[in-house]
Amino acid sequence: MPGLSPIKILGNVKFMSNNLKLPAQKASGGAQGWAEKFFKDRDQEPGEMSGAPQTIPPWFFPQKPGYKYYQKTCDKIGQDFKDFHDAMIDAVQFGHQMWKLQAKFQNLQIMAVCAIGSPGCLDGPELESLIKQAPSCAAFTGNKAKHRDAVAKGVSKAFKNWQDQVTVPGLPWYPAFAAFPGPMAPPMPNIPMPLICCISAKMSDIIIPSTMTQEMDDALDGGLKNKDPEKHYHALHDAIATVLSLAFLMWLASQQVMLVLGKGPIPTFAPPVVPVGPVVGGDNLAIPGHLMA
Repeated sequence: MPGLSPIKILGNVKFMSNNLKLPAQKASGGAQGWAEKFFKDRDQEPGEMSGAPQTIPPWFFPQKPGYKYYQKTCDKIGQDFKDFHDAMIDAVQFGHQMWKLQAKFQNLQIMAVCAIGSPGCLDGPELESLIKQAPSCAAFTGNKAKHRDAVAKGVSKAFKNWQDQVTVPGLPWYPAFAAFPGPMAPPMPNIPMPLICCISAKMSDIIIPSTMTQEMDDALDGGLKNKDPEKHYHALHDAIATVLSLAFLMWLASQQVMLVLGKGPIPTFAPPVVPVGPVVGGDNLAIPGHLMA
């Protein structure tokens, strides 16, 4: 099964919907009449009104539409934001793929056909380091690296919240264990089922953007927040979380849980009187690969 399938254009549109303008009013002092002072006498400059957006969809808008140099600034900064957005989406996709290769179900209880797993039964590495190691962002330095770390930590925290609460609520994974002809049922794979069947009390943390956005905001360096009074970082995190939350929702429904090898004893087996019986008190082999396919 494929991993995440993010729709990046949704993040572009989500950020654009904030209608953020440059230069920012607060960054220009916030004084009354600041816009008039900033644009004073610029109406008369040759070619000043020939500006048209080059970054489509636009991420920032000029305070006065059509001004060439201000539109150029919006395009440059908007393209930088877009490139970072796309790079981090790719990084999360990469980290999640690496997580899938190592994830496994453990400590399941098998009673006849049913598999029961309490919160914590899904085990896997944290996403943060995997995201940071992604080729699309591993070389980031300076403030860009700090923003990368905030996104990685926030996404990882939201994903870990979901993972730690995943349960297997008595799913009928092993029909052959209802009546098995032998004293011990050997390891047998489960009936494949969508991962969304394994419910989690924290599923909202990865399918609703607000929690993931807040985690990224909280993880960002305080000094960078102080330098951004307009909270452009929040709009960026919200755009990233919007793309990822939908991608995680689609993944939960499409990802098949399979090759979970269950086994266990048959206490009632006593031939020739009772030649078959159900598995009671069984468990599973906790080896990676349950979400790899």
